[in-house]
Amino acid sequence: MSTATARGTSARTAVQKFGTFLSNMVMPNIGAFIAWGLITALFIKVGWFPVPELGGFGTHLVEGKEVANVGLVGPMIVYMLPLLIAYTGGKMVYDVRGGVVGAIATMGVIQGTSIPMFMGAMMMGPLGGWTMKKIDSLWHEKIKPGFEMLVNNFSAGIWGATLAVFGFYIMGPIVSAISGFLGGVVGWLVATGLLPLTSILIEPAKILFLNNAINHGILTPLGTTQALETGKSILFLLEANPGPGLGLLLAYMFFGKGMARASAPGAAIIHFFGGIHEIYFPYVLMRPVLIAAMIGGGATGVLVNQIFGVGLVAPAAPGSILAVFAQTARDSYIGVTLAVLASASVTFLIAMILLKAAKDDDEGDLSKATAEMEAMKGKKSSISGALTGAATVAAGHGPIHNIVFACDAGMGSSAMGASVLRKKIQAAGFGDVKVTNAAISNLTDTYDLVVSHQDLTPRAKQKTASAIHFSVDNFMASPKYDEVVDLLKQTNGGAAASSAAPVAAAAPVVAAAAAAPVAVAVAQDAENAVLKLTSIELAGKATDRDGAITEAGQLLVASGTVDQAYVASMHEREKSVSTYMGNLLAIPHGTNEAKSLIRSSAISVVRYPNGIDWNGNPVKFVIGIAGAGNEHLELLGKIAEVFLDEDQIAGLEAASSAAEIRDAFGKVNG
Repeated sequence: MSTATARGTSARTAVQKFGTFLSNMVMPNIGAFIAWGLITALFIKVGWFPVPELGGFGTHLVEGKEVANVGLVGPMIVYMLPLLIAYTGGKMVYDVRGGVVGAIATMGVIQGTSIPMFMGAMMMGPLGGWTMKKIDSLWHEKIKPGFEMLVNNFSAGIWGATLAVFGFYIMGPIVSAISGFLGGVVGWLVATGLLPLTSILIEPAKILFLNNAINHGILTPLGTTQALETGKSILFLLEANPGPGLGLLLAYMFFGKGMARASAPGAAIIHFFGGIHEIYFPYVLMRPVLIAAMIGGGATGVLVNQIFGVGLVAPAAPGSILAVFAQTARDSYIGVTLAVLASASVTFLIAMILLKAAKDDDEGDLSKATAEMEAMKGKKSSISGALTGAATVAAGHGPIHNIVFACDAGMGSSAMGASVLRKKIQAAGFGDVKVTNAAISNLTDTYDLVVSHQDLTPRAKQKTASAIHFSVDNFMASPKYDEVVDLLKQTNGGAAASSAAPVAAAAPVVAAAAAAPVAVAVAQDAENAVLKLTSIELAGKATDRDGAITEAGQLLVASGTVDQAYVASMHEREKSVSTYMGNLLAIPHGTNEAKSLIRSSAISVVRYPNGIDWNGNPVKFVIGIAGAGNEHLELLGKIAEVFLDEDQIAGLEAASSAAEIRDAFGKVNG
């Protein structure tokens, strides 16, 4: 990769992360926006069923005096929606404590301005969470026992009040000026008839997975402010219009080739009625010239909406035609319908010309384009299976009998993932399907199906080219496990006959080579037990991921089971692929090359009551692993079962002794 390309990718990734952060503050609260939109559409003065008390118009008598009705519409948009966004933003940075301080800070901005403070909430919420986190770190573990609640509550209250005053006097005017400028730009685009040109930016940005950032990070706040003033906003339709995507997929249905043509009808249904726009992104990536069709259709839709003066009363999320119509203003149904049809037609016509002009055969290109889409997205697409997933895979494969969960070293995450997957497969009645785990370097092309971390899948495919491959990013609760089970139902013809055996009697997690007895490793107080009481720490001192890895590694060193250099290999392993497992758990371990540094298999457990940040994920339990042989695999299987159960996780959090932690893992040492 060239330096310029690397810089471009890095810049795009940075923009995506920032945009995702913005949209993640809004997305969880879309239900609240919809509720506000429905109340607005129904009960305001020009709504379907005007109700003065709810819509906030007219007056009522209070002690003989006429008082204006406040209603629900105004308070919800002025207070509820910004505070929800602020709380979500603060919580993303510093859990509930950050959310509370972020909401307090945002009240200052709300009261210091005369417009709905969505942008202010998106600034003050994360700022409140981040600054509170930094302040807490100043006296972390320095508070005397018994004074924690006093210090925590007063520090949050004092700092929240300080930020509220800061928001009232300083941030309020600044954000008002920014909002006014952006609103002026939008107004200028509308007045000059140039609003359709926004499609030149919006349509390519969608393909780069900036759609949610644009829609919910920028257009939703501006559109909501506009809707409060005029009762509707065209801005809600700039990104959400499903017409262009429908036109593209219809063009592929009639003029595409191979897999693209075969999958287009199903994709069109998911896109138009389900509102999942990303399902058409691979079709554009296959032939980038088709972005011209998307821009043409998008601009046409905006133009028609502008001509008819239409708009939505609230965001349409997801961008389904059903959601669009549900939020359409009372006087806008004809215009919105015509805009969707016109945008679909223009996209269809342009795409038809471009597809008919193409001479090459696109058979097989859809899988490559889908992989490219997922690479840009940074994670597995939840709908890619509709294009290249289980249904397509099953068509060309016989029954699946041998599944391997592969990771870099084969000693930690793969064993945990195999345990979870095995349990799901057995529960589904496929007891005859063998699930093992292995290091990628030890793979041979003899497996029917391979599961690996998304960052390792390319390497796994090199070793097992003939196998079906599934990628995961969460080892404990990945939806891909359910897809594997669904695939087995297709390839293996329903539940296996051996499913009559109860799941509870199933063998614990042990790799194929792990048939050797593990009695020595599980003897309760044996000197060479895999998990010793001295390797369990109830209150870790680390405050970040790297510190936690070192702390877990040093416990292994202290137990005499690994050399000091093994700790460095644990950090090296983390640089390549995260060992975050999900469900508050991380399991750092060394690389496959570092196995020579292990004297005997061992596990350490460090609990962090307040949690630590692990690449953006909360972790309270860090389990260090050193696997010389297979003695630790049975223990990892039982640990996996524990962390699949919320009640057992709560029990670990409440444990007051190392023995309780050990016993919670099924008394594996006894």
